[in-house]
Amino acid sequence: MAASQQYPSEHRGTAEEVRDGLSILMDLFTATQSYAAGMSRYTTDFFIPFLLSSHYFQRTEADRMLAATPANTYKSYLGLLDNNIELMDRSLDGASKMLMAYAQVGLDAFNAAWDQSCADKTPAALAGYFRRQAELMDQIAHGYPEAIAAIAPEFGFHFERGEHVLLDETDRFRLYRVAPTLKGVQLRSDAKPILILPPYVLGANILAFLPGEQRSYAHSFANQGFPTYIRVLKEIDTTPALQTMTGEDDALDTRRFCEAILKAHGQPITLNGYCQGGFNALCNLLSGQLDGLVDAFITCVSPMDGTRSKGLSRFLHRLPPRFNDLDYGTKRLPNGNRVADGQLMGWVYKLKSIEHEIPAAAFFRDLMMFARQTNGNRPSDGGFEISKTAAALNYWLQNERFDLPLAITRISHASYNVPISADGTLPVRLFGKPLNLKRLKEKQIPWLICYGIHDDLVEKETALAPCDHLEVEVTPFPKGHVAIATSWSAPDSACGLHTRFGEGNYRGPVRFHMDLDAALATAAAPRKRAPKRKAAATGDKSASKTAAKQTRGGKTPGSGKGKGATAKRTRTAAKPKSAAAPSKKGRSPKR
Repeated sequence: MAASQQYPSEHRGTAEEVRDGLSILMDLFTATQSYAAGMSRYTTDFFIPFLLSSHYFQRTEADRMLAATPANTYKSYLGLLDNNIELMDRSLDGASKMLMAYAQVGLDAFNAAWDQSCADKTPAALAGYFRRQAELMDQIAHGYPEAIAAIAPEFGFHFERGEHVLLDETDRFRLYRVAPTLKGVQLRSDAKPILILPPYVLGANILAFLPGEQRSYAHSFANQGFPTYIRVLKEIDTTPALQTMTGEDDALDTRRFCEAILKAHGQPITLNGYCQGGFNALCNLLSGQLDGLVDAFITCVSPMDGTRSKGLSRFLHRLPPRFNDLDYGTKRLPNGNRVADGQLMGWVYKLKSIEHEIPAAAFFRDLMMFARQTNGNRPSDGGFEISKTAAALNYWLQNERFDLPLAITRISHASYNVPISADGTLPVRLFGKPLNLKRLKEKQIPWLICYGIHDDLVEKETALAPCDHLEVEVTPFPKGHVAIATSWSAPDSACGLHTRFGEGNYRGPVRFHMDLDAALATAAAPRKRAPKRKAAATGDKSASKTAAKQTRGGKTPGSGKGKGATAKRTRTAAKPKSAAAPSKKGRSPKR
Protein backbone atom coordinates (compact mmCIF):
# COMPACT_ATOMS: atom_id res chain seq x y z
CA MET A 1 0.00 0.00 0.00
CA ALA A 2 2.72 2.43 0.93
CA ALA A 3 4.68 1.53 -2.18
CA SER A 4 1.72 2.24 -4.50
CA GLN A 5 1.20 5.62 -2.86
CA GLN A 6 4.84 6.64 -3.06
CA TYR A 7 5.98 5.32 -6.42
CA PRO A 8 4.46 6.90 -9.60
CA SER A 9 3.40 4.43 -12.26
CA GLU A 10 6.28 5.40 -14.52
CA HIS A 11 8.76 4.13 -11.89
CA ARG A 12 7.13 0.73 -11.39
CA GLY A 13 8.20 -2.27 -13.41
CA THR A 14 11.62 -0.97 -14.32
CA ALA A 15 14.45 -3.48 -14.44
CA GLU A 16 16.24 -1.80 -11.55
CA GLU A 17 13.19 -1.97 -9.28
CA VAL A 18 12.54 -5.60 -10.16
CA ARG A 19 16.18 -6.42 -9.49
CA ASP A 20 16.08 -4.59 -6.14
CA GLY A 21 12.87 -6.38 -5.18
CA LEU A 22 14.34 -9.77 -6.00
CA SER A 23 17.48 -8.82 -4.12
CA ILE A 24 15.43 -8.02 -1.02
CA LEU A 25 13.70 -11.40 -1.19
CA MET A 26 16.96 -13.29 -1.68
CA ASP A 27 18.67 -11.41 1.15
CA LEU A 28 15.75 -12.11 3.46
CA PHE A 29 15.98 -15.79 2.63
CA THR A 30 19.77 -15.84 3.12
CA ALA A 31 19.59 -13.90 6.39
CA THR A 32 16.95 -16.29 7.72
CA GLN A 33 19.11 -19.31 6.91
CA SER A 34 22.18 -17.74 8.52
CA TYR A 35 20.17 -16.75 11.58
CA ALA A 36 18.95 -20.30 12.01
CA ALA A 37 22.47 -21.70 11.59
CA GLY A 38 24.00 -19.22 14.02
CA MET A 39 21.33 -19.60 16.69
CA SER A 40 21.56 -23.38 16.35
CA ARG A 41 25.30 -23.27 17.04
CA TYR A 42 24.89 -21.06 20.12
CA THR A 43 22.09 -23.29 21.39
CA THR A 44 24.11 -26.45 20.85
CA ASP A 45 27.10 -25.07 22.74
CA PHE A 46 24.84 -24.37 25.71
CA PHE A 47 22.67 -27.47 25.70
CA ILE A 48 25.33 -30.16 25.30
CA PRO A 49 26.39 -29.61 28.94
CA PHE A 50 22.69 -29.56 29.83
CA LEU A 51 22.26 -33.03 28.33
CA LEU A 52 25.36 -34.24 30.19
CA SER A 53 23.94 -32.82 33.40
CA SER A 54 20.64 -34.59 32.79
CA HIS A 55 22.45 -37.88 32.26
CA TYR A 56 24.47 -37.54 35.48
CA PHE A 57 21.35 -36.48 37.36
CA GLN A 58 19.30 -39.49 36.22
CA ARG A 59 22.16 -41.88 36.97
CA THR A 60 22.70 -40.51 40.48
CA GLU A 61 19.01 -40.31 41.31
CA ALA A 62 18.53 -43.91 40.21
CA ASP A 63 20.97 -44.90 42.95
CA ARG A 64 19.57 -42.57 45.60
CA MET A 65 15.84 -42.48 44.99
CA LEU A 66 15.02 -45.61 46.98
CA ALA A 67 17.37 -44.60 49.83
CA ALA A 68 15.58 -41.28 50.46
CA THR A 69 12.22 -40.92 52.16
CA PRO A 70 9.27 -39.79 50.01
CA ALA A 71 8.97 -36.62 52.09
CA ASN A 72 12.63 -35.76 51.56
CA THR A 73 12.36 -36.46 47.84
CA TYR A 74 9.24 -34.29 47.51
CA LYS A 75 10.86 -31.39 49.38
CA SER A 76 14.09 -31.62 47.38
CA TYR A 77 12.36 -31.76 44.02
CA LEU A 78 10.11 -28.85 44.97
CA GLY A 79 13.20 -26.79 45.81
CA LEU A 80 14.83 -27.81 42.53
CA LEU A 81 11.71 -26.74 40.63
CA ASP A 82 11.79 -23.36 42.36
CA ASN A 83 15.44 -22.95 41.43
CA ASN A 84 14.76 -23.87 37.79
CA ILE A 85 11.86 -21.42 37.54
CA GLU A 86 14.13 -18.66 38.86
CA LEU A 87 16.76 -19.54 36.24
CA MET A 88 14.13 -19.52 33.48
CA ASP A 89 12.85 -16.13 34.59
CA ARG A 90 16.36 -14.64 34.57
CA SER A 91 17.21 -16.19 31.20
CA LEU A 92 14.04 -14.84 29.56
CA ASP A 93 14.67 -11.42 31.03
CA GLY A 94 18.26 -11.34 29.77
CA ALA A 95 17.34 -12.62 26.30
CA SER A 96 14.50 -10.14 25.87
CA LYS A 97 16.66 -7.19 26.93
CA MET A 98 19.41 -8.10 24.46
CA LEU A 99 16.90 -8.71 21.69
CA MET A 100 15.29 -5.31 22.29
CA ALA A 101 18.70 -3.62 22.27
CA TYR A 102 19.52 -5.17 18.90
CA ALA A 103 16.03 -4.49 17.53
CA GLN A 104 16.40 -0.81 18.39
CA VAL A 105 19.63 -0.59 16.41
CA GLY A 106 18.09 -2.50 13.50
CA LEU A 107 14.87 -0.50 13.55
CA ASP A 108 16.72 2.80 13.35
CA ALA A 109 18.62 1.57 10.31
CA PHE A 110 15.43 0.23 8.71
CA ASN A 111 13.57 3.52 9.22
CA ALA A 112 16.46 5.42 7.67
CA ALA A 113 16.47 3.08 4.65
CA TRP A 114 12.69 3.35 4.29
CA ASP A 115 12.77 7.14 4.39
CA GLN A 116 15.55 7.20 1.81
CA SER A 117 13.66 4.85 -0.50
CA CYS A 118 10.54 6.97 -0.24
CA ALA A 119 12.51 10.12 -0.98
CA ASP A 120 14.29 8.53 -3.98
CA LYS A 121 11.14 6.72 -5.15
CA THR A 122 13.22 3.55 -5.55
CA PRO A 123 13.74 0.52 -3.30
CA ALA A 124 17.53 0.75 -3.65
CA ALA A 125 18.08 1.94 -0.05
CA LEU A 126 15.89 -0.83 1.33
CA ALA A 127 17.76 -3.35 -0.78
CA GLY A 128 21.01 -2.09 0.71
CA TYR A 129 19.59 -2.45 4.22
CA PHE A 130 18.57 -6.07 3.71
CA ARG A 131 21.87 -6.81 2.01
CA ARG A 132 23.67 -5.56 5.13
CA GLN A 133 21.43 -7.72 7.31
CA ALA A 134 22.26 -10.79 5.22
CA GLU A 135 25.98 -10.00 5.51
CA LEU A 136 25.60 -9.49 9.25
CA MET A 137 23.89 -12.82 9.78
CA ASP A 138 26.42 -14.59 7.57
CA GLN A 139 29.22 -13.08 9.63
CA ILE A 140 27.84 -14.32 12.94
CA ALA A 141 26.99 -17.76 11.53
CA HIS A 142 30.12 -18.43 9.47
CA GLY A 143 32.74 -15.64 9.48
CA TYR A 144 33.06 -15.37 13.24
CA PRO A 145 33.47 -19.14 13.87
CA GLU A 146 36.09 -19.27 11.10
CA ALA A 147 38.05 -16.41 12.71
CA ILE A 148 37.87 -18.15 16.10
CA ALA A 149 39.22 -21.40 14.64
CA ALA A 150 41.95 -19.53 12.74
CA ILE A 151 43.40 -17.98 15.93
CA ALA A 152 44.40 -21.39 17.32
CA PRO A 153 48.08 -21.26 16.19
CA GLU A 154 48.55 -17.90 17.95
CA PHE A 155 46.76 -18.77 21.20
CA GLY A 156 48.47 -20.55 24.08
CA PHE A 157 51.86 -22.09 24.76
CA HIS A 158 52.00 -24.83 22.11
CA PHE A 159 54.47 -26.92 24.06
CA GLU A 160 54.53 -29.41 21.19
CA ARG A 161 56.69 -26.94 19.24
CA GLY A 162 59.59 -27.46 21.63
CA GLU A 163 60.17 -23.75 22.37
CA HIS A 164 59.76 -24.19 26.13
CA VAL A 165 62.21 -26.41 28.01
CA LEU A 166 60.78 -29.36 29.96
CA LEU A 167 62.69 -29.19 33.26
CA ASP A 168 60.95 -31.98 35.16
CA GLU A 169 57.79 -34.09 35.28
CA THR A 170 55.86 -36.35 37.63
CA ASP A 171 53.11 -38.88 36.99
CA ARG A 172 50.65 -35.99 36.98
CA PHE A 173 52.37 -32.76 35.88
CA ARG A 174 55.01 -31.38 33.55
CA LEU A 175 57.23 -28.44 34.51
CA TYR A 176 58.15 -26.12 31.63
CA ARG A 177 60.45 -23.11 31.57
CA VAL A 178 58.74 -20.39 29.55
CA ALA A 179 60.87 -18.99 26.72
CA PRO A 180 60.83 -15.19 26.13
CA THR A 181 59.06 -13.94 23.02
CA LEU A 182 61.11 -10.75 22.73
CA LYS A 183 64.21 -11.00 20.60
CA GLY A 184 67.44 -10.43 22.46
CA VAL A 185 66.01 -11.22 25.90
CA GLN A 186 68.07 -13.82 27.75
CA LEU A 187 66.81 -15.51 30.91
CA ARG A 188 69.10 -14.64 33.84
CA SER A 189 69.91 -17.96 35.45
CA ASP A 190 70.91 -16.21 38.68
CA ALA A 191 67.71 -14.17 38.91
CA LYS A 192 64.84 -14.98 41.25
CA PRO A 193 62.65 -17.68 39.64
CA ILE A 194 58.86 -17.82 39.65
CA LEU A 195 56.58 -20.85 39.49
CA ILE A 196 53.06 -20.33 38.12
CA LEU A 197 50.19 -22.69 39.00
CA PRO A 198 47.33 -22.26 36.51
CA PRO A 199 43.72 -23.26 37.20
CA TYR A 200 42.70 -26.87 36.70
CA VAL A 201 39.43 -26.41 34.77
CA LEU A 202 40.41 -23.41 32.65
CA GLY A 203 43.86 -24.72 31.76
CA ALA A 204 47.27 -23.10 31.34
CA ASN A 205 46.84 -21.57 27.88
CA ILE A 206 44.87 -18.57 29.11
CA LEU A 207 48.16 -17.49 30.73
CA ALA A 208 49.74 -17.39 27.26
CA PHE A 209 46.86 -15.52 25.67
CA LEU A 210 48.52 -14.09 22.55
CA PRO A 211 52.30 -14.32 23.03
CA GLY A 212 53.04 -13.00 19.55
CA GLU A 213 51.08 -9.83 20.38
CA GLN A 214 52.96 -9.37 23.71
CA ARG A 215 49.79 -10.21 25.61
CA SER A 216 50.70 -13.12 27.84
CA TYR A 217 50.78 -13.29 31.63
CA ALA A 218 53.55 -15.89 31.81
CA HIS A 219 55.66 -14.19 29.15
CA SER A 220 55.40 -10.90 31.07
CA PHE A 221 57.84 -12.42 33.57
CA ALA A 222 59.99 -14.23 31.02
CA ASN A 223 60.38 -11.12 28.87
CA GLN A 224 61.91 -9.36 31.89
CA GLY A 225 64.60 -12.04 31.97
CA PHE A 226 63.24 -13.98 34.96
CA PRO A 227 63.32 -17.79 34.94
CA THR A 228 59.61 -18.43 34.60
CA TYR A 229 58.18 -21.89 35.17
CA ILE A 230 54.65 -23.16 34.72
CA ARG A 231 53.15 -26.38 36.02
CA VAL A 232 50.99 -28.04 33.38
CA LEU A 233 48.58 -30.96 33.83
CA LYS A 234 49.10 -34.08 31.79
CA GLU A 235 46.20 -35.41 29.70
CA ILE A 236 43.70 -36.65 32.28
CA ASP A 237 41.94 -39.10 29.95
CA THR A 238 45.14 -41.14 29.57
CA THR A 239 46.79 -40.51 32.96
CA PRO A 240 45.34 -42.69 35.73
CA ALA A 241 47.66 -41.11 38.32
CA LEU A 242 46.09 -37.73 37.57
CA GLN A 243 42.57 -39.11 37.66
CA THR A 244 43.06 -40.26 41.26
CA MET A 245 45.26 -37.37 42.41
CA THR A 246 44.73 -35.93 45.90
CA GLY A 247 45.58 -32.60 47.46
CA GLU A 248 48.59 -34.25 49.07
CA ASP A 249 49.83 -35.36 45.64
CA ASP A 250 49.46 -31.78 44.44
CA ALA A 251 51.59 -30.49 47.33
CA LEU A 252 54.28 -33.16 46.94
CA ASP A 253 54.60 -32.62 43.19
CA THR A 254 54.84 -28.87 43.76
CA ARG A 255 57.60 -29.45 46.31
CA ARG A 256 59.52 -31.61 43.84
CA PHE A 257 59.28 -28.91 41.19
CA CYS A 258 60.38 -26.21 43.63
CA GLU A 259 63.40 -28.31 44.58
CA ALA A 260 64.30 -28.71 40.90
CA ILE A 261 64.01 -24.95 40.33
CA LEU A 262 66.05 -24.16 43.45
CA LYS A 263 68.76 -26.54 42.30
CA ALA A 264 68.83 -24.89 38.87
CA HIS A 265 68.99 -21.28 40.10
CA GLY A 266 70.05 -21.26 43.74
CA GLN A 267 67.37 -18.70 44.53
CA PRO A 268 64.17 -18.86 46.61
CA ILE A 269 61.02 -19.15 44.53
CA THR A 270 58.04 -16.86 44.12
CA LEU A 271 54.91 -19.03 43.99
CA ASN A 272 52.16 -17.59 41.81
CA GLY A 273 48.67 -19.08 41.57
CA TYR A 274 46.07 -17.90 39.07
CA CYS A 275 42.34 -18.39 39.76
CA GLN A 276 41.80 -21.87 41.25
CA GLY A 277 45.54 -22.44 41.13
CA GLY A 278 45.93 -19.72 43.76
CA PHE A 279 43.83 -21.57 46.33
CA ASN A 280 45.68 -24.83 45.67
CA ALA A 281 49.00 -22.98 46.00
CA LEU A 282 47.85 -21.53 49.33
CA CYS A 283 46.99 -25.00 50.63
CA ASN A 284 50.41 -26.26 49.56
CA LEU A 285 52.15 -23.40 51.37
CA LEU A 286 50.15 -23.85 54.57
CA SER A 287 50.85 -27.60 54.61
CA GLY A 288 54.54 -26.92 55.29
CA GLN A 289 55.70 -28.90 52.26
CA LEU A 290 57.25 -25.81 50.65
CA ASP A 291 59.15 -24.54 53.70
CA GLY A 292 62.63 -23.33 52.74
CA LEU A 293 61.73 -23.35 49.05
CA VAL A 294 59.22 -20.50 48.59
CA ASP A 295 59.75 -17.03 50.05
CA ALA A 296 57.02 -14.99 48.31
CA PHE A 297 53.44 -15.54 47.19
CA ILE A 298 51.21 -14.01 44.49
CA THR A 299 47.59 -14.84 43.78
CA CYS A 300 45.53 -13.43 40.92
CA VAL A 301 41.70 -13.49 40.91
CA SER A 302 41.83 -16.52 43.22
CA PRO A 303 38.75 -17.64 45.20
CA MET A 304 40.00 -17.76 48.79
CA ASP A 305 36.59 -17.97 50.46
CA GLY A 306 33.88 -18.93 47.99
CA THR A 307 31.12 -18.46 50.54
CA ARG A 308 31.55 -14.71 50.05
CA SER A 309 30.77 -14.98 46.34
CA LYS A 310 27.58 -13.11 45.51
CA GLY A 311 26.98 -15.14 42.37
CA LEU A 312 28.19 -18.72 42.56
CA SER A 313 27.69 -19.11 46.30
CA ARG A 314 24.13 -17.82 45.91
CA PHE A 315 23.54 -20.33 43.12
CA LEU A 316 24.85 -23.21 45.25
CA HIS A 317 22.86 -22.15 48.31
CA ARG A 318 19.63 -22.07 46.30
CA LEU A 319 20.12 -25.72 45.42
CA PRO A 320 18.50 -28.17 47.85
CA PRO A 321 21.30 -29.84 49.92
CA ARG A 322 20.53 -33.16 48.24
CA PHE A 323 21.65 -31.82 44.85
CA ASN A 324 24.62 -29.75 46.04
CA ASP A 325 26.79 -32.81 45.60
CA LEU A 326 29.69 -33.56 43.26
CA ASP A 327 28.15 -36.90 42.28
CA TYR A 328 25.80 -34.95 40.02
CA GLY A 329 28.78 -33.75 37.98
CA THR A 330 30.95 -36.87 37.99
CA LYS A 331 32.10 -38.66 34.86
CA ARG A 332 32.95 -42.35 34.92
CA LEU A 333 35.91 -43.24 32.73
CA PRO A 334 36.30 -46.57 30.89
CA ASN A 335 38.91 -47.72 33.44
CA GLY A 336 36.41 -47.21 36.29
CA ASN A 337 37.97 -44.04 37.70
CA ARG A 338 35.70 -41.09 38.37
CA VAL A 339 36.57 -37.47 37.54
CA ALA A 340 34.71 -34.16 37.64
CA ASP A 341 33.40 -33.20 34.21
CA GLY A 342 35.17 -29.95 33.29
CA GLN A 343 32.63 -29.08 30.60
CA LEU A 344 29.87 -29.30 33.17
CA MET A 345 31.87 -27.27 35.69
CA GLY A 346 32.20 -24.51 33.11
CA TRP A 347 28.47 -24.71 32.46
CA VAL A 348 27.74 -24.09 36.15
CA TYR A 349 29.45 -20.70 35.81
CA LYS A 350 27.16 -19.96 32.85
CA LEU A 351 24.12 -20.83 34.96
CA LYS A 352 25.35 -18.41 37.60
CA SER A 353 25.10 -15.61 35.00
CA ILE A 354 22.25 -17.14 33.00
CA GLU A 355 20.80 -13.76 32.01
CA HIS A 356 23.95 -13.09 29.96
CA GLU A 357 24.84 -16.64 28.88
CA ILE A 358 21.52 -18.01 27.65
CA PRO A 359 21.97 -18.72 23.90
CA ALA A 360 19.63 -15.98 22.66
CA ALA A 361 21.31 -13.32 24.81
CA ALA A 362 24.83 -14.45 23.79
CA PHE A 363 23.82 -14.56 20.11
CA PHE A 364 22.42 -11.03 20.00
CA ARG A 365 25.28 -9.71 22.13
CA ASP A 366 27.79 -10.91 19.54
CA LEU A 367 25.51 -9.73 16.73
CA MET A 368 25.54 -6.25 18.23
CA MET A 369 29.34 -6.26 18.06
CA PHE A 370 29.17 -6.51 14.27
CA ALA A 371 25.99 -4.45 13.86
CA ARG A 372 27.84 -1.40 15.16
CA GLN A 373 30.26 -1.77 12.26
CA THR A 374 27.52 -1.39 9.64
CA ASN A 375 27.22 2.31 10.45
CA GLY A 376 30.33 3.51 8.67
CA ASN A 377 32.77 1.72 10.96
CA ARG A 378 33.59 -1.21 8.72
CA PRO A 379 37.04 -1.75 7.16
CA SER A 380 37.73 -0.23 3.76
CA ASP A 381 37.29 -3.59 2.03
CA GLY A 382 33.69 -3.74 3.22
CA GLY A 383 34.25 -6.74 5.50
CA PHE A 384 33.89 -6.94 9.25
CA GLU A 385 36.60 -6.27 11.82
CA ILE A 386 37.23 -9.21 14.16
CA SER A 387 39.82 -8.42 16.80
CA LYS A 388 42.32 -11.09 17.78
CA THR A 389 41.31 -10.51 21.38
CA ALA A 390 37.68 -11.44 20.72
CA ALA A 391 38.68 -14.43 18.61
CA ALA A 392 41.19 -15.72 21.18
CA LEU A 393 38.79 -15.28 24.11
CA ASN A 394 36.08 -17.21 22.31
CA TYR A 395 38.55 -19.91 21.26
CA TRP A 396 39.50 -20.30 24.93
CA LEU A 397 35.86 -20.39 26.06
CA GLN A 398 34.94 -23.01 23.47
CA ASN A 399 37.97 -25.30 23.73
CA GLU A 400 39.72 -24.94 27.09
CA ARG A 401 37.62 -26.91 29.57
CA PHE A 402 39.30 -29.86 31.27
CA ASP A 403 38.13 -32.64 33.52
CA LEU A 404 39.72 -32.65 36.96
CA PRO A 405 40.36 -35.13 39.78
CA LEU A 406 37.52 -35.55 42.24
CA ALA A 407 39.73 -34.96 45.28
CA ILE A 408 40.86 -31.60 43.89
CA THR A 409 37.26 -30.73 43.05
CA ARG A 410 36.24 -31.49 46.63
CA ILE A 411 38.79 -28.94 47.85
CA SER A 412 37.23 -26.22 45.70
CA HIS A 413 33.72 -27.40 46.58
CA ALA A 414 34.52 -27.11 50.28
CA SER A 415 35.86 -23.58 49.84
CA TYR A 416 32.53 -22.50 48.31
CA ASN A 417 30.39 -24.13 50.98
CA VAL A 418 32.36 -23.67 54.22
CA PRO A 419 33.87 -20.28 55.15
CA ILE A 420 37.33 -19.66 56.57
CA SER A 421 37.00 -19.93 60.35
CA ALA A 422 37.36 -16.99 62.70
CA ASP A 423 40.91 -18.02 63.58
CA GLY A 424 41.97 -18.25 59.90
CA THR A 425 41.66 -22.01 59.37
CA LEU A 426 40.72 -23.17 55.87
CA PRO A 427 37.84 -25.64 55.35
CA VAL A 428 40.24 -28.31 54.02
CA ARG A 429 43.05 -30.39 55.51
CA LEU A 430 46.24 -31.80 53.98
CA PHE A 431 48.30 -34.65 55.41
CA GLY A 432 45.73 -34.87 58.19
CA LYS A 433 46.59 -31.40 59.46
CA PRO A 434 44.58 -28.15 59.56
CA LEU A 435 45.69 -25.28 57.31
CA ASN A 436 45.82 -21.87 58.99
CA LEU A 437 46.54 -18.58 57.24
CA LYS A 438 48.66 -17.26 60.10
CA ARG A 439 51.41 -19.70 59.15
CA LEU A 440 52.39 -17.32 56.34
CA LYS A 441 52.99 -14.61 58.93
CA GLU A 442 55.13 -16.98 60.99
CA LYS A 443 57.22 -17.78 57.90
CA GLN A 444 57.40 -14.07 56.92
CA ILE A 445 56.18 -14.77 53.41
CA PRO A 446 54.97 -11.57 51.69
CA TRP A 447 51.72 -11.99 49.78
CA LEU A 448 50.36 -9.92 46.89
CA ILE A 449 46.67 -10.40 46.10
CA CYS A 450 45.49 -9.14 42.70
CA TYR A 451 41.78 -9.00 41.89
CA GLY A 452 39.49 -7.63 39.19
CA ILE A 453 37.29 -4.70 40.16
CA HIS A 454 34.48 -5.90 37.88
CA ASP A 455 35.14 -9.62 38.24
CA ASP A 456 31.76 -11.35 38.46
CA LEU A 457 33.31 -14.83 38.72
CA VAL A 458 35.68 -14.31 41.67
CA GLU A 459 34.37 -11.19 43.31
CA LYS A 460 36.51 -8.81 45.35
CA GLU A 461 35.16 -10.12 48.67
CA THR A 462 36.03 -13.69 47.70
CA ALA A 463 39.60 -12.85 46.70
CA LEU A 464 40.34 -10.59 49.68
CA ALA A 465 39.07 -12.87 52.46
CA PRO A 466 42.62 -13.42 53.84
CA CYS A 467 42.83 -9.68 54.63
CA ASP A 468 40.73 -10.42 57.72
CA HIS A 469 43.56 -12.50 59.14
CA LEU A 470 46.83 -11.20 57.64
CA GLU A 471 48.53 -8.07 56.45
CA VAL A 472 48.76 -8.52 52.69
CA GLU A 473 49.43 -6.23 49.77
CA VAL A 474 46.42 -5.72 47.53
CA THR A 475 46.37 -4.60 43.89
CA PRO A 476 43.03 -3.95 42.16
CA PHE A 477 42.89 -4.22 38.38
CA PRO A 478 40.13 -2.75 36.20
CA LYS A 479 37.81 -5.07 34.25
CA GLY A 480 37.01 -8.69 34.93
CA HIS A 481 38.31 -12.16 35.64
CA VAL A 482 40.82 -12.69 32.83
CA ALA A 483 41.82 -9.05 32.21
CA ILE A 484 45.11 -9.48 34.11
CA ALA A 485 46.05 -12.25 31.68
CA THR A 486 44.74 -10.49 28.57
CA SER A 487 44.35 -6.71 28.61
CA TRP A 488 46.92 -5.82 31.26
CA SER A 489 49.59 -8.33 30.23
CA ALA A 490 50.42 -6.00 27.34
CA PRO A 491 53.52 -4.08 28.47
CA ASP A 492 52.22 -0.75 27.17
CA SER A 493 48.77 -1.05 28.77
CA ALA A 494 47.51 1.38 31.41
CA CYS A 495 48.00 -1.24 34.13
CA GLY A 496 51.11 -3.01 32.85
CA LEU A 497 52.05 -5.91 35.08
CA HIS A 498 55.64 -4.70 35.44
CA THR A 499 54.65 -1.18 36.51
CA ARG A 500 53.08 0.76 39.33
CA PHE A 501 49.73 2.30 38.49
CA GLY A 502 46.62 3.93 39.87
CA GLU A 503 46.12 6.44 42.63
CA GLY A 504 47.36 3.91 45.16
CA ASN A 505 50.63 3.41 43.28
CA TYR A 506 49.75 -0.29 43.12
CA ARG A 507 52.31 -2.88 42.08
CA GLY A 508 51.56 -5.37 39.34
CA PRO A 509 52.66 -8.97 39.96
CA VAL A 510 55.74 -8.64 37.75
CA ARG A 511 56.74 -5.40 39.55
CA PHE A 512 56.28 -7.17 42.88
CA HIS A 513 58.60 -9.96 41.74
CA MET A 514 61.14 -7.50 40.30
CA ASP A 515 61.35 -5.68 43.64
CA LEU A 516 61.88 -8.96 45.49
CA ASP A 517 64.70 -9.85 43.09
CA ALA A 518 66.31 -6.44 43.58
CA ALA A 519 66.12 -6.81 47.37
CA LEU A 520 67.83 -10.20 47.19
CA ALA A 521 70.58 -8.76 45.01
CA THR A 522 71.12 -5.89 47.47
CA ALA A 523 71.25 -8.28 50.42
CA ALA A 524 73.72 -10.55 48.63
CA ALA A 525 76.07 -7.71 47.56
CA PRO A 526 78.29 -7.71 50.71
CA ARG A 527 78.86 -11.44 50.32
CA LYS A 528 79.96 -10.97 46.72
CA ARG A 529 82.79 -8.55 47.62
CA ALA A 530 84.65 -11.06 49.79
CA PRO A 531 85.67 -13.40 46.95
CA LYS A 532 86.79 -10.38 44.97
CA ARG A 533 89.19 -9.19 47.73
CA LYS A 534 90.54 -12.70 48.18
CA ALA A 535 91.17 -13.05 44.48
CA ALA A 536 93.07 -9.76 44.45
CA ALA A 537 95.26 -10.87 47.36
CA THR A 538 96.20 -14.15 45.68
CA GLY A 539 96.58 -12.64 42.24
CA ASP A 540 93.76 -14.75 40.76
CA LYS A 541 92.62 -12.31 38.09
CA SER A 542 90.05 -14.66 36.53
CA ALA A 543 88.27 -15.13 39.84
CA SER A 544 88.29 -11.36 40.37
CA LYS A 545 86.71 -10.78 36.96
CA THR A 546 84.06 -13.44 37.61
CA ALA A 547 83.05 -11.87 40.93
CA ALA A 548 82.90 -8.41 39.38
CA LYS A 549 80.77 -9.69 36.53
CA GLN A 550 78.35 -11.32 38.96
CA THR A 551 78.05 -8.11 40.97
CA ARG A 552 77.53 -5.87 37.94
CA GLY A 553 73.93 -4.83 37.41
CA GLY A 554 72.80 -6.00 40.83
CA LYS A 555 72.47 -9.65 39.75
CA THR A 556 72.64 -12.42 42.28
CA PRO A 557 74.61 -15.54 41.38
CA GLY A 558 73.28 -18.98 42.27
CA SER A 559 74.53 -19.91 45.69
CA GLY A 560 74.15 -23.66 45.53
CA LYS A 561 74.30 -23.65 49.33
CA GLY A 562 71.07 -25.57 49.95
CA LYS A 563 68.05 -24.75 52.03
CA GLY A 564 69.88 -23.02 54.84
CA ALA A 565 71.17 -20.24 52.61
CA THR A 566 67.78 -19.98 50.98
CA ALA A 567 66.01 -19.54 54.29
CA LYS A 568 68.43 -16.77 55.25
CA ARG A 569 67.72 -14.90 52.03
CA THR A 570 64.00 -15.40 52.52
CA ARG A 571 64.07 -13.52 55.81
CA THR A 572 66.07 -10.70 54.22
CA ALA A 573 63.73 -10.32 51.25
CA ALA A 574 60.47 -10.47 53.16
CA LYS A 575 59.90 -6.72 52.88
CA PRO A 576 61.93 -5.05 50.14
CA LYS A 577 62.62 -1.36 50.65
CA SER A 578 60.88 -0.42 47.43
CA ALA A 579 57.67 -2.18 48.32
CA ALA A 580 54.51 -0.15 48.62
CA ALA A 581 52.96 -0.14 52.07
CA PRO A 582 50.75 -3.21 52.43
CA SER A 583 47.16 -2.93 53.47
CA LYS A 584 46.39 -3.15 57.15
CA LYS A 585 44.63 -6.12 58.67
CA GLY A 586 41.07 -6.30 57.44
CA ARG A 587 41.53 -3.23 55.25
CA SER A 588 42.67 -2.92 51.67
CA PRO A 589 44.23 0.17 50.05
CA LYS A 590 41.98 2.85 48.68
CA ARG A 591 40.62 1.92 45.30
